Amino acid sequence: MNHSPDARRSLALRRTLVLRWVGVHALAVAAALFFVLPFVFVLFTSLMSDQQALTRDLIPHTWEWGNYRKVFDTPGFLTWWRNTLVYAGLGTVLTVASSVPVAYALAKFRFRGRNLSLMLVISMMMLPPQVVVIPMYLFWAKQLDLSGTLWPLIIPMAFGDAFSIFLLRQFLMTIPNEYLDAARVDGCGELRTLLRIVLPMAKPGIAAVALFQFFYAWNDYFGPQIYASENPGAWTLSYGLESFKGAHHTDWNLTMAATVLVMAPVILVFFFAQKAFVEGVTLTGVKG
Repeated sequence: MNHSPDARRSLALRRTLVLRWVGVHALAVAAALFFVLPFVFVLFTSLMSDQQALTRDLIPHTWEWGNYRKVFDTPGFLTWWRNTLVYAGLGTVLTVASSVPVAYALAKFRFRGRNLSLMLVISMMMLPPQVVVIPMYLFWAKQLDLSGTLWPLIIPMAFGDAFSIFLLRQFLMTIPNEYLDAARVDGCGELRTLLRIVLPMAKPGIAAVALFQFFYAWNDYFGPQIYASENPGAWTLSYGLESFKGAHHTDWNLTMAATVLVMAPVILVFFFAQKAFVEGVTLTGVKG
């Protein structure tokens, strides 16, 4: 059956689009498997028996859900959970509450030294925490006697975070000044304008900052190691997991079960908040 030239071009174009669709989605599936398979391996290993966990089997013969009960029954594990929730939750609230006003001022106020202030914020982002760890430890441990607690990590969050301030400032720059001018004409002060106008419009940016901070605090190992290592009652999940792994170095199923319990909250939080997170990061222009 002969086709007209137009029909042949249309058929070739359709075939090209189909092949392109298959190629793009095949790469997407391969990339997804590359990231997902390690989590699947950890999950399956956590559900194996003690004997099978040391073999080459990839799928459990029997699903040992009791491994998670054994992890929860480990002395101190629930305490690590509580400490991590306090550290991540309170730290996130303090970071957002302290960073929003500073970011608002840098984005919407005109004052002498604004550019210099912004440069100082950016320079703080470039300063590795290891550079100031010794003087900070001497201050918190020797002067305030707060070693063995998480307060040296939580209290500084009440004074803003450089990355959070920069991220929020970039987002607030996208809010038109006409909204703020209209609020001021109606008699709103700067604080009321921030609370009534800016914050509702900045929810995606605030959500992105909150998630960044929550993930950082939840996974932080360096800070608890410095300040809380001497007091097991102040350990977090990230630091306690290292101790758990050392005590169960031959029980890979229990180690993987503990790893799943540490990762699960972060994955769930991101799953339910990913829309706001992606929108906030996209509008601020921050790329990973």
